[in-house]
Amino acid sequence: MQLVVARIGRAHGIKGEVTVEVRTDEPELRLGPGAVLGTEPSSVGPLTIETGRVHSGRLLLRFEGVRDRTAAEALRNTLLIAEVDPEEVPEDPEEFYDHQLIDLDVVTRDGAEVGRIAEVSHLPYQDLLVVRRPDGGEVLIPFVAEIVPEIDLDAQRALIDPPPGLLDDSQAEIATGRATTDEDS
Repeated sequence: MQLVVARIGRAHGIKGEVTVEVRTDEPELRLGPGAVLGTEPSSVGPLTIETGRVHSGRLLLRFEGVRDRTAAEALRNTLLIAEVDPEEVPEDPEEFYDHQLIDLDVVTRDGAEVGRIAEVSHLPYQDLLVVRRPDGGEVLIPFVAEIVPEIDLDAQRALIDPPPGLLDDSQAEIATGRATTDEDS
């Protein structure tokens, strides 16, 4: 099974290093020196990691055969893909691979059916579950413990506790920037 583990960002310096947006909870395992990764687009790879280091909180990688800024910049936005045994699961029971979450039924605490997870979208600050609704629409669910308190892989279900307005705009609570007083009435 193939998993996207990173996306290549901009070139760093003049010697072929690139920044990467890490999309795995196990970068030391998936993105270490010697790792051979597939790519999307496939015509770019496979790429073999020569070196890696952290600089100012960002992971920098250099690939075999990429020796200058021009070659590094040509890799920008390439997805890095690792081959993973489909039976492999993360060590931490609170972590999940995307393929474990896809097609899980999504239900609220009171048992209301929301839909089915179609995709996991990895954003810089948090992941989102893209849920297809029975009516064909989609809803984006922040994949955080407060909103998704339980994933039951055996039951093929994700339990959610959505805040008002997440599933139905008409239930949204409007926040205002100032308090009202008796004088405002």
